Amino acid sequence: MKDAVYIIAEIGSVHDGSFGNAKQAVYLAKECGADAVKYQLHIAENETIRGAPSPAYFTSESRWDYFCRTGFSSHQWHELRNLCDEVGIEFIASPFSEAAVEILAKLGMHRWKVPSGEVTNLPLLLRISATGGPILLSSGMSDWRELDLAVKTIREAGAVDRLTVLQCTSEYPCATEHVGINIMEEIAFRYGVPVGLSDHTSDIFAPIVAVARGASVIEKHLTFSRKMYGSDARHSLEPAEFLKMVQGIRETEIMMSSRISKDIIGQLVEMKKVFEKSIVARRQLVRGVILAEGDLDFKKPGTGISAARWKEIVGRRLKRDKPADAMILEEDLE
Repeated sequence: MKDAVYIIAEIGSVHDGSFGNAKQAVYLAKECGADAVKYQLHIAENETIRGAPSPAYFTSESRWDYFCRTGFSSHQWHELRNLCDEVGIEFIASPFSEAAVEILAKLGMHRWKVPSGEVTNLPLLLRISATGGPILLSSGMSDWRELDLAVKTIREAGAVDRLTVLQCTSEYPCATEHVGINIMEEIAFRYGVPVGLSDHTSDIFAPIVAVARGASVIEKHLTFSRKMYGSDARHSLEPAEFLKMVQGIRETEIMMSSRISKDIIGQLVEMKKVFEKSIVARRQLVRGVILAEGDLDFKKPGTGISAARWKEIVGRRLKRDKPADAMILEEDLE
């Protein structure tokens, strides 16, 4: 049987630097049915220069200041990892520098998520590949040439059997027509690896469609409320929505893996009796009449001769009188 779809609740920086919120997100993700809760490990001095521009949707403070203000200590990351183990959900944090990889490697993080903006950072890909863990490579900002090179780098590092590539479109929010389910399918064909979807739409539908089309991993942003401060909250699902998405994915898995046969008549005998039609006398019929099409009618219940057999009945002689609406049975015919 195919493994269950792996669902990641992307918290990102929705905690806004509150370690209490970061811990509460672990419980929230678990309650919403996620398999993993994912954070982002930003270390400003190892990731960016001070004057680097911010994305258009982030204007309240510089990215440098934001990374410094919302970052956690190594001890806090260790505490988060331990809390995930206690709650029974996998801990993941995306590294945005080799220094971040070192912190996460020391925590013994099992699964690695490469953010879309790091696909061309080949030294980082090599360092992640060397950890020995499964790799989720997000493709949101890359063209085929860049993605080919990233997959080649990981393959040559001996990690291709541990690689899953996620279709992603780095728009916030992503328009429905830009989700790219076709790209996800092309990735599977092009690289021969498992695929998934890292989704930035504002609703639950794209992940469900992706699962129906072969996704083995779904990543979706989760927030306590879209009214929270920060770059991620407004583009995330709230808890009730995330739970509904998970339920939709699980129902889709059942439908996709459950094969039935149309030859199920035996299971529907009682239903057929109630809903199907039998052959009855259209009017009062007398013994000895040769039945014509106009003598027959077709009414519930389906306990007599099926209406499907009407041609077999036309032309046969009636043995006994039949009032209108009476079923015509085999013992009534010569």
